[in-house]
Amino acid sequence: MTTQPTQNLADYFSALRYDDIPPPVRERVVDILLDTVASAIAGRRGDETAQIEALADALGGSRVSTVVAGPPSSLAGAVLVNGYQVTAVTVCDIHRPTLCHVTPEVVPPALAVAEARHAGGRALVTAVAAGLEAVVRVGAGMRYPAMRARGWHSPGVIGPFGGAAAVAVLMQLDPLRFRNALSLAGTQAAGTFAHWGTPTIKFHQSRGALSGLLAAHLAETGFKAGPEVLTAKHGGLFHLYSDGGDPAAVIAGLGSDWQLQTISLRLWPAASSIQTVITSLLALVEAHDLRPEGVERITVGLSKTVHDMHGALPWDIRFRALLSTPYVAGVVLHDRRCWFDQFTPERIADPALDAFIRARISVEVDPEVQGTGAAVTVRTTDGRIHSDRRAHPRGDAADPLRRAEIVEKFRLSADGLLGAGRAEEAIATIIGIADLADVADLARLLSDSPAQAA
Repeated sequence: MTTQPTQNLADYFSALRYDDIPPPVRERVVDILLDTVASAIAGRRGDETAQIEALADALGGSRVSTVVAGPPSSLAGAVLVNGYQVTAVTVCDIHRPTLCHVTPEVVPPALAVAEARHAGGRALVTAVAAGLEAVVRVGAGMRYPAMRARGWHSPGVIGPFGGAAAVAVLMQLDPLRFRNALSLAGTQAAGTFAHWGTPTIKFHQSRGALSGLLAAHLAETGFKAGPEVLTAKHGGLFHLYSDGGDPAAVIAGLGSDWQLQTISLRLWPAASSIQTVITSLLALVEAHDLRPEGVERITVGLSKTVHDMHGALPWDIRFRALLSTPYVAGVVLHDRRCWFDQFTPERIADPALDAFIRARISVEVDPEVQGTGAAVTVRTTDGRIHSDRRAHPRGDAADPLRRAEIVEKFRLSADGLLGAGRAEEAIATIIGIADLADVADLARLLSDSPAQAA
């Protein structure tokens, strides 16, 4: 096979059918879909969700598409809002090799188009599988370290390929139009780390979802695009955004080695890179019944990369508290859990908690810690020392969540936003999605509009 990755992906995904996907991969896609919907429900609590909703309203259009746990919007508006909600409270997936949140760009456009076209559950699973796989494969070819060194943020750069691929599968585009959809996604690639620490870093996911939707819809009309947006010598993304990339990595094992299985899920609402800190600290709290009054000092060791991003971030507002290692370590020790109650303005401003964090928690670079690993050491007031060092957090692809854990996350996310009966029905529908005749029936369960939910 000649390495023309944009065309190679189009040829493969345009012919993909549900039965071509191995059963374990299909089950993994269902788990990811269940987790993504849970994250989108939780995102109704996001500080900026209402602002994204206002943007969607300003774009106008008929209110025909479901916003998860929110009022309906236009097709584009629903994709924009759902894309933001999935990532709004930092509880969605993470593909660690590319530091990319993949699901916000893939699932919202797939869900919206499947609802609009009354596609069945198997078609949605196939589309989501194609979208997830497209993102991580383009990311592999991009060679993330080189892209990151140039300041690019993965979701806005490689994410649109996933949304475009997912929608193109639902539209059953032929190889040429499918390739054009991917190329149109690539021409919208954008998003930089200049926005780190602001809500714009999350907007990259939302805009990436919309870019994928636009790309596929435009390609469906026969709109032409460049034949090789990834590797073109002049203007190809691998050259512009990276160091030339690795085109062969995009198609290596395509169809037999499903890279979407390397996507990790998050159990707690906090930065993906400090999930290991939470895993370690909760393990120590449970094993040794640690209490704040009995703790003299907590030392957290991180890799330099993670320390630079999360080691000294202030926790004055919720968004930064979700990303701050000192705050997360302190509140997890005090509350013995990590959910949205730990990130309310009142909890963040608690003077006793704040004083404990500043006096007794230190975060440092540990040269032996790699990637998103962590080394947590707790010294108690009676002189004992307890340590936990691990390379991966709970939910990592190397230690995946059980479906029961994802279901519990869904229930916690839905509490107060979806009625308990509707939440349970939605969970059952997603788990049994292979038997769902019309995705619009699932969308109705997820809407807060009485007319849609009826």
